Amino acid sequence: MLLVRSLLFTALFYLWSVFWVLLIVPLVVFPRIWMIRSWKIWSLGVMLLLRVVCNIRVEFRGQQYIPRGHALIAPKHQCMFDVFAQFVVLPNSCFVTKQELMWIPFFGWYAAKGRMIVVDRAGQAAALRKMVADAKDRFADGRQLVIFPEGHRGEPGVAGDYKPGIAALYRELEVAVTPMATNAGVHWPAHGVLRHPGVIVYEYLEPIPPGLKRAEFMRVLQDRIETASNKLLTL
Repeated sequence: MLLVRSLLFTALFYLWSVFWVLLIVPLVVFPRIWMIRSWKIWSLGVMLLLRVVCNIRVEFRGQQYIPRGHALIAPKHQCMFDVFAQFVVLPNSCFVTKQELMWIPFFGWYAAKGRMIVVDRAGQAAALRKMVADAKDRFADGRQLVIFPEGHRGEPGVAGDYKPGIAALYRELEVAVTPMATNAGVHWPAHGVLRHPGVIVYEYLEPIPPGLKRAEFMRVLQDRIETASNKLLTL
């Protein structure tokens, strides 16, 4: 039954996604915020499918820490839905994404319209400088900048290699960083089609104030994210 439900969800997920991708094509000529708000509707549709088909609820905790103005957010990353779920609660979000994803038809066009921050991972120092410059530009528009500090999806209960990008943004933007914990990978694994019943939690944590030294900041960030994420693994 679990496999049947998971396969049904996968089929409906892609049908819903293709339908929505085609439906919002006209938004490329409208204001950027319209495109971003359309992703919230798509995400809510996915959440409904998870609930009805897979018996998976999605819950957002730490509501008091969810930013409304410009902010820097550092989430744990365990599955593809970690990105899209945040459109439900963040009013004007902007994600740091790798350059290769921009080559995907429709996705790349919509990401460009939404003014996501694109990073060339092979660019090293030059790419880091461009990311910081783009982040300052997005902050001027009052956006919530989301960057996954591990850089890729990881397994539940395993701490990934935290990359220097988040530390550079923390230093250059001189703002607090809001960590975010999750157990999403328990119910929506990074690989495979099985979707396990339960509660996917995205928990916004107390912001880390600006001004810490790099090593101390990275230690605090990783400790908060990993400790809170591990506590969610039994849900």
